[in-house]
Amino acid sequence: MIDKLEVKSNISGKEYLFETGEMAKQANGSVVAKCGDTAVLITAVSESSAKEDLDFFPLTVNYVEKAFAAGKIPGGFFKREGRSSDYETLMSRLIDRALRPRFPDGFKNETQVIATVFSLESENRADVLSLNGASLALSISDIPFNGPIGAVRIAYANGEYIINPGAEIEDMAELNLFIAGTE
Repeated sequence: MIDKLEVKSNISGKEYLFETGEMAKQANGSVVAKCGDTAVLITAVSESSAKEDLDFFPLTVNYVEKAFAAGKIPGGFFKREGRSSDYETLMSRLIDRALRPRFPDGFKNETQVIATVFSLESENRADVLSLNGASLALSISDIPFNGPIGAVRIAYANGEYIINPGAEIEDMAELNLFIAGTE
């Protein structure tokens, strides 16, 4: 059991905070990632035994943005959340593509990584937080993971490169690039 641990980092004038040890204690690894008013809970769980009859690694990655994260409550005709949006599906795939190669060959334990957005603001997006938090959650867990990996979004706007830009800059940028990698 990990006691509460916080790690802070300042990147391009924005403070990033990663916390573990308080939420989702039954998961193999869990992290709350924050930047400004954006907060994401990332959990990683894995079965203790492998499924030998499989010829692939059963990794499931879910990125979930609930309506309450943006301050909206479903009501009227739509009483509850619907299926995943296209953006959520693409973010799930992006996180999966970055994480999957970092697991050892032959690892066939069913594994799930879930990033649930608690709060969201347009200035600090949850995508970079989710991938970095997923890497951290796997790294502190007992799941075999050859990490960590890091992610960053880079935009080119007004003749300069901007690290982890807000939505306004992304919309006007000539380049909007999401990069994930190792050292």
